[in-house]
Amino acid sequence: QVQLVEGGGGLAQAGGSLRLACAASGRTLSSYNMGWFRQAPGKEREFVAAISTSGGSTYYSDSVKGRFTITRDNAKNMVFLQMNSLKPEDTAVYYCAADGPYSSGSYSSTSTAEYDFWGQGTQVTVSP
Repeated sequence: QVQLVEGGGGLAQAGGSLRLACAASGRTLSSYNMGWFRQAPGKEREFVAAISTSGGSTYYSDSVKGRFTITRDNAKNMVFLQMNSLKPEDTAVYYCAADGPYSSGSYSSTSTAEYDFWGQGTQVTVSP
């Protein structure tokens, strides 16, 4: 079992930046593909970004490509989401998720069903 805890959310103005962090405990993250998802009020949880076990490959939704960057530090058991040029439509609860260990699926899965472990979420609010 791996436990995930997100942090770094908060209030930002449009055009601003936030950096989310996801800390893992219980297992080393190096054998898990990792993803970030978000859920706005009244909407389904949607894929944001994913990163392979080594960090060498990343994948983004079209809505955040070029603005958000996912990275990981396996030595510190952490995953990050740098969010730049924020827009009001980025407002949501952001979740960190882990797929593994040693998943047979693609690191770039956008389906919530592929991920086995989830954090509790952190709120991101972007004002106009």
